[in-house]
Amino acid sequence: MNQSAYREFCRNVPDLPVFVQDWYLDAVCKDGTWDAAVVSENGLTVGVLPYFLKRKYGFSYITMPLFVKHMGPFLLPEKRELKHENRIYGELISRLPKVDGFKQDFHPSAANWLPFFWAGYRQTTRYTYRLDIRDADRVYDGINRNMRRNIRHAETLLQVDSNGTPEELYRLNRMSFDRKGLQLPYAMEQFLAHDEALARRQARQLFFARDAEGRIHSAAHLIWDRNTAYYHIAGDDPGLRQSGSGILLTWRAIQFAADTLKLPVFDFEGSMLPEVENIRRQFGGRQTPYSRVWKDHSPLFRLINAIRP
Repeated sequence: MNQSAYREFCRNVPDLPVFVQDWYLDAVCKDGTWDAAVVSENGLTVGVLPYFLKRKYGFSYITMPLFVKHMGPFLLPEKRELKHENRIYGELISRLPKVDGFKQDFHPSAANWLPFFWAGYRQTTRYTYRLDIRDADRVYDGINRNMRRNIRHAETLLQVDSNGTPEELYRLNRMSFDRKGLQLPYAMEQFLAHDEALARRQARQLFFARDAEGRIHSAAHLIWDRNTAYYHIAGDDPGLRQSGSGILLTWRAIQFAADTLKLPVFDFEGSMLPEVENIRRQFGGRQTPYSRVWKDHSPLFRLINAIRP
């Protein structure tokens, strides 16, 4: 295992996204194990490719853990040039374990997937939406006029605080999934374990929108690293959605990231869904591409993936 070298890399490279920090992977990689392909030069780790390995039905495969938006390859700052990337990425690929399948969503900064193409991997482009929040007033001016009106209306009905519990947030998140007829992909215990790891490192904030009767209309979970705040998880009470609480919480999370955290970037964590994409765009979010990269090494594993709903 290369976890010790990877942990040292995390200490030496402070701009790594929160999703691939070693302590975060410790918290979220359940029902499998995490490790990393590592490339070293002169005793120094210069490149890593963290991965989550699962085993099921006799197959071993690399996939995305719960609560992780991006993985992929990461290099030391001085190696982030094309001439280094192609060589180091190729070495990282050769050091991945032999598995039946591989699928990861790369971080937007990993735009060069060419070495993976050369190694027989496939790619599709996906999108998240991001805001430059170095000027919060400018961000507000860039929000769609109708959206700004909805924010002002919600502010007359609701108060926003951070006094709720993670359990309350999870309950509203589950209600949102139930309303859409979808199964929530994680249990409360899994959500709480990852939330506790974030809270312990002061890397998250909870937001709750309440009315005068104390009812929670919406809740949101903001997490961050040194460069970016992520609108990570949210939920609404289906019976109270018309208050505009979800839009209000999004705006308050943006304000918090800009004014309190002093971060330059706000990431909506998606989405590819038309109805969600529309809202992100109305907030002024900039479409930001990232790569989903995969390879099925086993023909049977490829067949199962093709027919699985």
